[in-house]
Amino acid sequence: KYLGNKSKAVYLWFSSILLMLVGVVFVYTPGDLIVGDILKQSTASSNWVLWLVYGLIFVYYILATVFPIDKIIGRIYPIFGAFLIVSAIAVLIGVFADGGVHLGNLKGLLAATTDGVTTYTEKAGGFVGHIRGLPFIPVFFITVACGIMSGFHGSQTALIGRTLEKEKHGRHVFYTSMILEGIIAMAWATGAMVLFNRAALDEAGALIAGAPLTQGATSMVGIISRTFMGNVGGLLAIIGVIVLPITSGDTAFRALRLQFAERFNIDQKSYAKRMGLAAALFVPAIAILIFAKTNANGFNILWRYFGWANQTLAVFALGMTSVYLAAHKKNYWISFIPMLFYTFVVFSFILHADIGFNLDKILGLAKDNPNVYTASYVGGAIIAVLYGWFVWHRMHQTKEDLTTYDA
Repeated sequence: KYLGNKSKAVYLWFSSILLMLVGVVFVYTPGDLIVGDILKQSTASSNWVLWLVYGLIFVYYILATVFPIDKIIGRIYPIFGAFLIVSAIAVLIGVFADGGVHLGNLKGLLAATTDGVTTYTEKAGGFVGHIRGLPFIPVFFITVACGIMSGFHGSQTALIGRTLEKEKHGRHVFYTSMILEGIIAMAWATGAMVLFNRAALDEAGALIAGAPLTQGATSMVGIISRTFMGNVGGLLAIIGVIVLPITSGDTAFRALRLQFAERFNIDQKSYAKRMGLAAALFVPAIAILIFAKTNANGFNILWRYFGWANQTLAVFALGMTSVYLAAHKKNYWISFIPMLFYTFVVFSFILHADIGFNLDKILGLAKDNPNVYTASYVGGAIIAVLYGWFVWHRMHQTKEDLTTYDA
């Protein structure tokens, strides 16, 4: 409402898409971890056990979407939260114990071991690039998604706010949770960086088959866990990484159900109506999951859409926050500047991406190098300026107009 009714309508539809993607991602990843790391079976789409696990997760989601969360998992949830925090600390300790010798990412170094002697080869990438030539901006900020900025987490503030006894607790709860989220993201990312650089190249300088750098995202969770925490500690970490995404997924579907119920005036007092709406929302979710699992590049496509949608939703939240702070004579720059940056990031990404507008390729600028972002950077900058002007205009309405939004 701080950005206007039209912006609110766009936000509601866009947030619905994001919540759907969040739910699907958090069926896919924990399901693969359960089958691959706990049951030690193949995570290929041909394995019926995998689909059984997916189905059980969906059954839990239906129950969690319809019934109060404290009735299902509320009492034991903090235990899994402790698993996640302790495992992140353990990964950091393992990184420090490694001595930093394998953290060659800033220079784009990869380790190659020949006759027991480890040498380092400089490959294209480093801090401002990527081993495969992907540019740091915007790809990094889309990839890390929840670890830096998260529209999904922002969309859940209304639900979490209802669990607080006093409004003043909100600042402590929200700031602390997102700081911890960032620390946990950095811990696991650093662990991945160490393993990516260990024995990554053969004598010819080519990537070794089966090396961590060739593994998928879900496989790396198990590899990192067992490398830095051993079999027992690694198992506890994997359990935490399985349970907590599932509980994020049920929150996403619950929020999605409530959004649709409010938007279309669907009564949710009876469990039957809740169950019916939840089941209807799971139909497209299952279709997306099937595509992501059966398509060779399905998860990468799903994750990129999720990461992009997550950061794009954050742009709405940053704009709203800027207007709110301006209305109450507070420092709005702390949200306005990140808003401009992330607007540039999300639009330069989607303008360039093959899952988006493919702008540079269409204009013939990416014939020799698919990672050329010239036109996309320009387009992203223009959109960032226009959105910044729109938010600035909302911020500088009369104080009387702005404070009426609080009603």
